[in-house]
Amino acid sequence: MTEITKTNIQHRKLPLSKVILRVIAITIGAILMATGLEIFLVPNHVIDGGITGISIMLAHISGWKLGLFLFILNLPFVYLGYKQLGKTFAFSTIYGIIVLSIFTSFFHPIPPFTEDILLATVFGGMILGIGVGLVIRNGGALDGTEILALVITKKVPFSVGQIIMFINVFILAAAGFVFTWDRAMYSLLAYVIAMKAIDTVVAGLEESKSVWIISDEAEEIGNAVNARLGRGVTYLNGEGAYTGDNKKVIFSIITRLEESKLTTIVEEIDPSAFLAIADISEVRGGRFKKRDIH
Repeated sequence: MTEITKTNIQHRKLPLSKVILRVIAITIGAILMATGLEIFLVPNHVIDGGITGISIMLAHISGWKLGLFLFILNLPFVYLGYKQLGKTFAFSTIYGIIVLSIFTSFFHPIPPFTEDILLATVFGGMILGIGVGLVIRNGGALDGTEILALVITKKVPFSVGQIIMFINVFILAAAGFVFTWDRAMYSLLAYVIAMKAIDTVVAGLEESKSVWIISDEAEEIGNAVNARLGRGVTYLNGEGAYTGDNKKVIFSIITRLEESKLTTIVEEIDPSAFLAIADISEVRGGRFKKRDIH
């Protein structure tokens, strides 16, 4: 292997500006999670899933600070993350957990923002989820359960999401014994809201979709998408494996709000066209920015 090839495949250091932005984002995310926990959920005896939920119950039973349990219980998983996902992930995670632990202790004496259990559950779960999503989007984690699931999934035929849900069923059920069963149900609601908020932050507020179209009228469809949606298209050359026919393939990126209009365009021009639309989590570079249409 040449020196040039070795250089190309080695991990490159991030520019200082990006490192600073990541640190700021992880700090904000950890503070938001601490806010969701100590200002909304914990005072109302509502827990989150994962190591956070276990920490809340242990803090309630022992009377010790929540931040202490969050830090200690997550440490083994940070080491796992270091082994499985690299030192950048581990450093980002340990920094986020330290900030989270400090601010949960700082916010603990502050009275809850609301004592309405439903409002606390909804807003606490939402704020917590936004915070966790920010940290994940910037290369870290605030709960060891996700890291554990990544390790387990290599040994069992289940997805990461299925493993996390399986673990959290027992954790959230335990809340019924530590607190009350209605609090366990509110905890499940908070967990679902938090997961949805995490997905929204990680995937982006405006969901994008990739579009593949195979049609004999490819150029007409491409021109219509460009003119009526203001989206650029790329033509690719394809060949049918069975027929051997050469086909022109259209590739484009749209938002979920444009999906219906694009489907209408394709059906108007070629009802027999092959159309595949898939969700994508992030779009960078190229010319994805929408062109003005009149």
